[in-house]
Amino acid sequence: MSPNIVLVVAIGALFITGVYLLLERSLTRVLIGFILIGNGANLLFLVAGGRAGGPPIIGQTPVEDMSDPLPQAMVLTAIVITLALTAFILAMAYRSWQLHGHDEVQDDLEDRRIVRLAAKNAPTYNDTDSIEDSETIDEQAAEARDETGNGVA
Repeated sequence: MSPNIVLVVAIGALFITGVYLLLERSLTRVLIGFILIGNGANLLFLVAGGRAGGPPIIGQTPVEDMSDPLPQAMVLTAIVITLALTAFILAMAYRSWQLHGHDEVQDDLEDRRIVRLAAKNAPTYNDTDSIEDSETIDEQAAEARDETGNGVA
């Protein structure tokens, strides 16, 4: 048995669109990306499960006509995991909206400074963010939008 080409294209489109949205900075788009990938995974489980058949109850359906219950159980599990992840990301987006007025994830410039200082102290590799670039990072940090409200924008 070969899978339906329309379902295979739909699975590919859901995964491609979901991954694209996961790479965005807005938590709302990340949420939609997770949901699309979850739906793509559910379709993938059902397509990979094979042909439809009768209920897998001995005595009601002949063994050769029974459907495989494992893909259906996997889809139920995937639905629960997607729901939990959706609730978590919604909570993060709501909290971000309360604190900052938007749900966009900001750059962590302080992390870049710490990495640069660690590279100065223990240069175990060829650092591309070395001393000659320190002024550029400090200029970028000064020009960056301060979303915490604790500094000059």
